[in-house]
Amino acid sequence: MSTFGQFLRVTTYGESHCPSVGCIVDNFPPGVPVSEEILQPQISRRRPGQSSITTPRNEADIVSIQSGVEEGVSLGTPIAMVVKNQDFRPSDYKGNTMRQYPRPSHADFTYLEKYGVRASSGGGRSSARETIGRVAAGALCEHYLKLAHGIEIVAWVSSVGSIHHIPPTAEYPCTSHNPEFLQLLQTVTREIVDKSPVRCPDPELAARMEHRIAELRDRQDSIGGTVTCVIRNVPTGLGEPVFSKLEATLAHGMLSIPATKGFEIGSGFEGTEIPGSAHNDMFIRNPNTDSDVKNGFAKPKLTTSTNNSGGIQGGITNGAPVFFRVAFKSPATIGLPQQTITFEGESDGLLEAKGRHDPCVVPRKSNNDKTDSANHI
Repeated sequence: MSTFGQFLRVTTYGESHCPSVGCIVDNFPPGVPVSEEILQPQISRRRPGQSSITTPRNEADIVSIQSGVEEGVSLGTPIAMVVKNQDFRPSDYKGNTMRQYPRPSHADFTYLEKYGVRASSGGGRSSARETIGRVAAGALCEHYLKLAHGIEIVAWVSSVGSIHHIPPTAEYPCTSHNPEFLQLLQTVTREIVDKSPVRCPDPELAARMEHRIAELRDRQDSIGGTVTCVIRNVPTGLGEPVFSKLEATLAHGMLSIPATKGFEIGSGFEGTEIPGSAHNDMFIRNPNTDSDVKNGFAKPKLTTSTNNSGGIQGGITNGAPVFFRVAFKSPATIGLPQQTITFEGESDGLLEAKGRHDPCVVPRKSNNDKTDSANHI
């Protein structure tokens, strides 16, 4: 399916090497200021060719609003957005090797098995180009959430390979207990994250991550990593038990992004290693209830002294910041020779993949996580 959402619905379309990619957003509220200038920065943050550690494919990724907006205001009708593909080269995939052999760990084989046909260049719908439509929709939704309700969403690269930003320690075996991490959740901004092409907020670690990615790029190899995302100023009560619990909805969205291999919220897997007495978030009086109503939402009387739950309990937001982490595998398409076999299973071979590909996807995927979470909030 290429459509998600219940009330607000988003449909994306397009392949890596077709003329355009984009989306249609249905049921977006009327009367909201909307323009290409408002949305473009988010789309530019995920575009290829923006640094030496991303794919060299050079796309401008200029968004064009086709419908649903008039004189800079949303009409309440479907909003269609298009981004033209300009620097696509299907010829990179036309050689006998790329046509005859499936790329190891790529979707070439499974798409062919499912549909009986596959896009012969760039991975088709399994390509990261597919995510432009959801980023455009997410930029629109994030703009509305910030404007109407003061909700802020920031994502950053929290690891590349074995290089971790704020890893577990002997003192804080669960990162969600670490005061440095908790402070980061409250203070990190997009401007801080964007100071580095890796999009890690720690300059020293960002430099190490960039060096590691460049090292593997030069060896025609790749590396994975993780992205952490925080959503601030979330009201209580979001989430619909049982099958639309908010963490389930977020996981659904995040794990549909190409190359994802894991999702955790709050303390995540680290939280399984500490006892309940250390993991439980104790309720306290909310010191901010004097503000009564902010951005259309009444402040709850209670809050918690810790946030191992990641802002969600029982599938419903409790008013604390929502934070989660997403794991991305090392990109499958690499230039190193890899053992494979023809699609027909007739002969073995070595595949040295051609084309232009990311040696690590997390620097650009951080914006996917951020904008896609807006679609699901």
